[in-house]
Parts: sequence; structure tokens; C-alpha cells
Amino acid sequence: MQKSKSSHHQFYERENCCDNPSYRIKNGQIVCINCGMISGQCFVTHEKRAYTKLEVNNRRHNEPAWREFGPRTMLSTNNCDFQGKTLSAKSRTLMTRLIKIQRSLVNSLERNFWEAKPKLKKLAYKINIPAYIQDTAWRIYCEVAKKRLTMGRSIDGFVSASLYAAIRVHGYPKLLEEVCEGSMVPQRTFFRSLGMIVRDILPILDYHYQPISEDQLIFLIGNKLGFPMDVQMEALKIMNRAFKNNSATIGKDPKGIAASTLYVAAKRFHMNKTQTEISDAAKITEVTLRSRLNDIKHFISY
Repeated sequence: MQKSKSSHHQFYERENCCDNPSYRIKNGQIVCINCGMISGQCFVTHEKRAYTKLEVNNRRHNEPAWREFGPRTMLSTNNCDFQGKTLSAKSRTLMTRLIKIQRSLVNSLERNFWEAKPKLKKLAYKINIPAYIQDTAWRIYCEVAKKRLTMGRSIDGFVSASLYAAIRVHGYPKLLEEVCEGSMVPQRTFFRSLGMIVRDILPILDYHYQPISEDQLIFLIGNKLGFPMDVQMEALKIMNRAFKNNSATIGKDPKGIAASTLYVAAKRFHMNKTQTEISDAAKITEVTLRSRLNDIKHFISY
């Protein structure tokens, strides 16, 4: 076998290929354009949506030949054979008919999944969510799609809400605002989708929505601010003294409680952190922080 091929494609060489192999990546497959032999597959992580004819032509090479849902192999629409040559008029007519038949076999649920799955993976990667939570989020979204809750509503909203619902099911320390900002979905859309999931979907899957606790928030916010473990443990002690089993905290935002105790603990350790820095890390307002500080004054002095 000749060695004229580049090292990038040497991995895909086969003994029964032609004497002068020349490999190209076409439609997700590694093909020798001289003999037509398929030597491997090249998958992409997610599809790019195209709206204009120019975008379609520019992104044609990114179209995958394998999908997780529906038909596993998608017929190409670039009107070229395996060697890159343009098809004849008769062959184009045949391929157009075959593509039309194939698309008719794909239902709306599969098209919904094709769009939602890459968005879920991208959002989970963006905000650093473990794989087991992604699996739970996908099970939640599948039920959402089967119940037709996405009809006339935002898919992005349900994807982000499903991911946050899975975070709360597993008790993972992640703020709602972080998920909402990462998905770039309006809060109104996010809250509406999350409410429908908690009310209609989680009982079907027998999942229990667990609100984030003040203990988790102390360590989450403390790590964001770069506080040492001594400060975080002191904040936990202050919270147990001031807010534990206290009916005055019912209905109060746990982020405000965690942020106020961290502020008091930081002052005790002579760490210079302003109320603005702590409130920004906790995703609350300075007014909320000062209100919780006033609550602490009734129990401890700082």
C-alpha cells in the first residue's frame, strides 16, 4: 500500500482498499473517493440549525449521518455521489423521492428530541452538571414531550427547567439563577415551565423536589467568594444559633440567610468583603442581606 496518504487518515486504512486511497469525510463517514470504500464514521456533537439557503449550503458538511432518535441514517441532500460528482437528473429525482419518504416517517416527537437533546447537553456542559443529573433531566424532558406540554411553548424553557428540576431531585448545590442565566431564557418562561414540571411531571416519575438548604448555600456561596473553610464553618455555627428552629425564618429566602451568616463570619475573621460582593455572589439584593443581618442582631452580636 502506498504511503502517500496523510497521517490523519492512516488510522482508517484497510488492506482491501484500492492501491491509491484518498480519504474524505462526507456526511459523517470516512470514504475513499477513488474506490468508494467506507473506512469509518465521524460523529459530531450536535447539529447546527440553518435558516437561509446560504447557511444550509455552508453547514451541509456538519450534518450527521447518525442520530439517536428516528431513522439512524439520514439521506444526504447535496445531490452528490460518494466521489463528490453531481448526480444525474434521473438519480436526483430518485433521491428526492426517497428523502421525502424518509422524512414522512419521522414524527413530531422525534423532531422535538433532535432539537432538545443537543440543547440539554450544551447547557449542562456550560454550567458544569454531572452526567447522572443530565440523565434524570432527559427522563423528565421525555415525559414533558410525551405529554405535549411543549406545544405552543418554548423548548428552551422546558430544557432548562428539566435540568434544574433534576438538580433539585438529586440535591445538587446549584442556584436557580445560574441555570436561568446559562440558558438565556426569560425568568417568566423558566418559572412557568418549572411549575408545570413540578406539578405534572415529577409525580409521574415518582421524583421528589428538594429545595436547596441553607447549609448547602453557605458552602456554595463561600467557595464562590474564596472564603477558607474556617469562615464557612463559623457561618454554619452562626446559622444554627440564630436561625435553626426559628419560626421567624419561615418564608425567607435561604440565600439571604446563608449570605448574612457568611458576612458575619467574615467580619469575625477580619476578611474584607463588602455587602455588595456577598449579595452578588448569592444572587440577592443588598436590601435582603441587610434585612437578614437585622434578624441576626436579635440573637447574636457581631
